[in-house]
Amino acid sequence: MIRHTVLFKFKPGFPAEQRQAWTAGLDRMRGSIPGLIALTHGPDVIRSERAFDYAIVADFESVADIEVYNTHPLHEPLKEYSFPNSEQIISVDFEIPKDTP
Repeated sequence: MIRHTVLFKFKPGFPAEQRQAWTAGLDRMRGSIPGLIALTHGPDVIRSERAFDYAIVADFESVADIEVYNTHPLHEPLKEYSFPNSEQIISVDFEIPKDTP
């Protein structure tokens, strides 16, 4: 299993209606993309100086399934919100044992 983690540092002024559409779109992907086992997301609650604003954590069956996700019709429109409204986006993909919760 592969865990895909993405962190976002938003630009000031990310319009609330766009942010709501973006998070609703994230919710719509759950159970709708082949190979996507689980998807969780949320804003940072600590707000330390080194913290990012938002995180997405998604688990996939395989690395190939991440490519399906990256180009899936439910994922593509979300890029129209995240890319222009982010100062920085970073990600890491790593293998985890299948029995990891």
